[in-house]
Amino acid sequence: MRCLVTGAAGFIASHLCERLLLSGHEVIGLDAFIPYYPRTLKEENLAASKAHPHFTFVEADLRHDDVRELVGGVEAVFHLAAMAGLPKSWTDFSLYESCNLTATNRLLQALSGSRSLKRFIYASTSSVYGRYATGDEGLPTRPISPYGVTKLAAEQLCRAHAEELGLPLTVLRYFSVYGPRQRPDMGYHRFILALLQDQPITVFGDGQQVRGNTFITDCIDATMLTLQAMPGETYNIGGGETASVWDILRKLEILTGRRAIVQRERARAGDQRSTCADTTKLTRHLGWMPRIGLDEGLALQIEWQKRMKSKLSLAA
Repeated sequence: MRCLVTGAAGFIASHLCERLLLSGHEVIGLDAFIPYYPRTLKEENLAASKAHPHFTFVEADLRHDDVRELVGGVEAVFHLAAMAGLPKSWTDFSLYESCNLTATNRLLQALSGSRSLKRFIYASTSSVYGRYATGDEGLPTRPISPYGVTKLAAEQLCRAHAEELGLPLTVLRYFSVYGPRQRPDMGYHRFILALLQDQPITVFGDGQQVRGNTFITDCIDATMLTLQAMPGETYNIGGGETASVWDILRKLEILTGRRAIVQRERARAGDQRSTCADTTKLTRHLGWMPRIGLDEGLALQIEWQKRMKSKLSLAA
């Protein structure tokens, strides 16, 4: 298939590009390199795909650039481009609105009337559920952060196009994805880097926040399988193994052989209290099951961060 992956230089999307290429697909990767974290890290994410003969990279911004010609003949779109990160969404809402909603709308408009498109896969988040995201896809959607609001709004925009214009939509709600290439602002990345550098680790609130953890390869396995899904479905994607912040820190101390230096700060507005994806529907429909446990996955992320230590220190 001829596939378009938006946000191709990012954490999840760069892994997805590589897997699509490995599976024999032709891939167009699109990214705007919005300076949320250093471009050098995003270029590193893309290096393997750029070396593949069936990969084409386009630097473009969906908020402004006309991509109608680019999407011609595309059979599958994986729309992963978004402005992530919870805290900044409170202070720079226009950035989140433009990246998560306006960009999605312009992409949908560019695809309107496409005769080649067979799948449009929209990457959403557990944040659409709100403070307690534990259960199946039938949970009420009650986001408690501007970030979550914009992601849910983009979901609904995609559904409008599906209902009225026949967009072959599948929505994926990712739960706490971690592993090699995780963004520098994400919790496990920050914890590991601080441990490796003997720097303090900031714990927000009481540290009892619980997350259901999804290793990156399990996330990509599930995303690939949704090419086979009937359009119209929404799927939770989560590894199922839960841990609190304190649980994670204890595991990382054991795996690194270092002691965490913890400093406490008050809870962040919009932070989820607990998340755990019920993925029964994904398993029933597509046979997906997570394969990488939390201890193994954290060890793999630690090894990657050790290899990337000098570059990641510049990004911290």
